[in-house]
Amino acid sequence: MDHHHLPPPPPRSPMENSASSKPPTPASTPSSRLASAPSSRLSSAPPHPSPSSSAPTPASRTVYSDRFIPSRAGSNLALFDLAPSPSHDAAAAVVSPGAPPSGSTPASSPYCALLRAALFGPTTPDRVASSASACSSSSSAGASPVGSPATGNIFRFKAEVPRSAKRALFSDEGDEGVLFPGVFTTRGTGPRKIPRSPYKVLDAPALQDDFYLNLVDWSSHNVLAVGLGNCVYLWNACSSKVTKLCDLGADDNVCSVGWAQRGTHLAVGTNQGKVQVWDATRCKRIRTMESHHMRVGALAWNSSLLSSGSRDKSILHHDIRAQDDYISKLAGHKSEVCGLKWSYDNRQLASGGNDNRLFVWNQHSVHPVLKYSEHTAAVKAIAWSPHLHGLLASGGGTADRCIRFWNTTTNMHLNCVDTGSQVCNLVWSKNVNELVSTHGYSQNQIIVWRYPTMSKLATLTGHTYRVLYLAISPDGQTIVTGAGDETLRFWNVFPSPKSQSSDSLSSIGATSFVRSYIR
Repeated sequence: MDHHHLPPPPPRSPMENSASSKPPTPASTPSSRLASAPSSRLSSAPPHPSPSSSAPTPASRTVYSDRFIPSRAGSNLALFDLAPSPSHDAAAAVVSPGAPPSGSTPASSPYCALLRAALFGPTTPDRVASSASACSSSSSAGASPVGSPATGNIFRFKAEVPRSAKRALFSDEGDEGVLFPGVFTTRGTGPRKIPRSPYKVLDAPALQDDFYLNLVDWSSHNVLAVGLGNCVYLWNACSSKVTKLCDLGADDNVCSVGWAQRGTHLAVGTNQGKVQVWDATRCKRIRTMESHHMRVGALAWNSSLLSSGSRDKSILHHDIRAQDDYISKLAGHKSEVCGLKWSYDNRQLASGGNDNRLFVWNQHSVHPVLKYSEHTAAVKAIAWSPHLHGLLASGGGTADRCIRFWNTTTNMHLNCVDTGSQVCNLVWSKNVNELVSTHGYSQNQIIVWRYPTMSKLATLTGHTYRVLYLAISPDGQTIVTGAGDETLRFWNVFPSPKSQSSDSLSSIGATSFVRSYIR
């Protein structure tokens, strides 16, 4: 609406007067009104009273219309180099909409630099051109300031994060007093952000600092089994309830634990060479097999078939349905068997030993069908890929420090990555093509890798001893790590399965941090 030449209204109601006003002329577009608002308000009264008016309009009266025109009279525009020059005030009504004032450089003004930082964060080379053009167009359109050097980036907008991004909230303090910020995870838009601190810590007294043992496993029913000294404890991840499953007595110790795929039966390997099978739902032992002569440090299930690896260099297959203690014996290792894993299709068994050897067996062989001797230290860390048939990863000890990848279908060595420290465990993500490694000497770290590039997504620290134990939750989102510092730490490292809804959360919640005892 043009306030400078408004004809005197006839005597009508206020609503009728607003509705009958003229449409704005080109000189009163939003851009020109923002620049000339202070002067337009002072001259908004009609120059001469009309004889048809019921009463003369005072010269100082402001005529209002149906549109609000903000006044900039009280604004300190000089603070952002936006104060119009006298010549600009005089020509404000005739400047074409969207054209910047002559002699100004909006893209390089302090206000534009502040606006650029507030909207897009620190300037990077690939954003310079787009940020400058955006700021220039914002200034020419009369954008108002959003901040000042004293307030900093109050409102921060990240253009690379879409509205549909999932936000996981971590609201409580961790054991180091760290307040977890909200974490945005997006699908296919850059690297995923992984929390660098555990959301839960359990004290695990008497958790042994022995590289050759396997004392932690997570069942498909969301129950964690932990061997502490001569006892096995069960921790329910849903209720946080702790149950003592068994006590081996003062003359024996737990050396390994392993859940069957159904999640109801737990195998326990002991220092005396025994293999026990327990019904976890009833806390009842259903079988004891005494076939090994030395400690049993590795266990692996294949349906009703249980494989055990021992310091006596042998691997035994136990069928818990058969009467005999074992149905076959595998010979090949020259030292203690410390790693044992069946493939996801249950057709191949991988074993690692203190003889620096990695062997692959089929279901019926008593001698290895594949032999790998590239590692230069004990091979405890073994993991089969759930995404690619025949892909096997293995890690070596202190003298080796490497993660190697093998194609057991073609018998090829695919890749080798030097991690810089002892590789204690490996596990693949079930939801994405990534894997986690835990390490000992000398950095005691946890690394999340993207396969096949083997780029590091995150390096997690917190344990003060070697991270000797690792297990993954049944939903594939959380890992638990154990160390000789007698703690179990829970980390959210992987995204949820694609089959789940985008706002689903892990059943062992990431809502609060708890430090408690496993027994």
